[in-house]
Amino acid sequence: MSGFSLADLVRIIKRRRDADAAQSYTKSLFAAGPSRIAKKFGEEAVEAVIAAVEGDSRALTSEAADVLYHLLVLLEARGIELSDVLGELEKRTGQSGHAEKAARGEAR
Repeated sequence: MSGFSLADLVRIIKRRRDADAAQSYTKSLFAAGPSRIAKKFGEEAVEAVIAAVEGDSRALTSEAADVLYHLLVLLEARGIELSDVLGELEKRTGQSGHAEKAARGEAR
C-alpha cells in the first residue's frame, strides 16, 4: 500500500498554484479559473462513470485519480480545505445515508 495521501496531494497542489504556468498543469488550471477547473472535474467524472459502466477497472482507477485531483484543485481554487470536506463527511457517519439526505431535504 502506498504511503501517499490526499493530504500529500493537497500540499503539492498548493505549491504548484504559484508555479510557472508553462511548467505546471496545475498552475494553468488555476490561471484558467474556477469555471474551467469545474468543467475539467466534470469531464473527468463522466469518464470515471463510463469506465465503471464498462467494467474497466484499470481505466476506472486512472479516471478516479483524475477526479480526485481535479476536485482538490477546485476546492483549492474556491478556498475550501480538504479538512472541511472530511469534517462534513465525519458528521454524516452518525446516521444512515437516507436519513442524512432527508435532513437536507433531498429526494431519495
